[in-house]
Amino acid sequence: MATEPERQVAQEPTFEDQVVQVYRCATVVRGGRRFSFGALVVVGDRQGQVGIGYGKANEVPQAVEKGIKAAHKNLVRVQLTGGTIPHRVVGKYGASKVVMLPAGEGTGVIASASVRPVLELAGVRNVLTKSFGSNSPKNLVKAALAGLMALRSSETVSRLRGVPVAV
Repeated sequence: MATEPERQVAQEPTFEDQVVQVYRCATVVRGGRRFSFGALVVVGDRQGQVGIGYGKANEVPQAVEKGIKAAHKNLVRVQLTGGTIPHRVVGKYGASKVVMLPAGEGTGVIASASVRPVLELAGVRNVLTKSFGSNSPKNLVKAALAGLMALRSSETVSRLRGVPVAV
């Protein structure tokens, strides 16, 4: 009986979270200003699963907790090839555009402060990125996630098209 719970614990992936940005909003009331906070959070297991979440609350820790819960609800699986992405991809969201290029071993993650957590927590270790348009962290994170979701391996494409892979 003791081995059953141990197996279940070993199978569950461990997720890491990273706060990308904390936003402060002020509402003017009769006594002065009342502040509330929003937290943009990325959650991933560094093995191909990643999600983003946005939580709002009157205190920063509660906003971060809500963001983590929202990110866990929005987890997606990402197609990776070794430690990089299989091909060049462009992710768009709003006025932001993120171009991601596969890179050789040892290159590292070359990305902005907003895009880096999405790629690292997805498990990408070598990639080159360039962002265009709006540099809003919310839009850049969503654009990076959209680009990662658009990735396809050569086996997947050949299966969808019904054509064998040419080597």
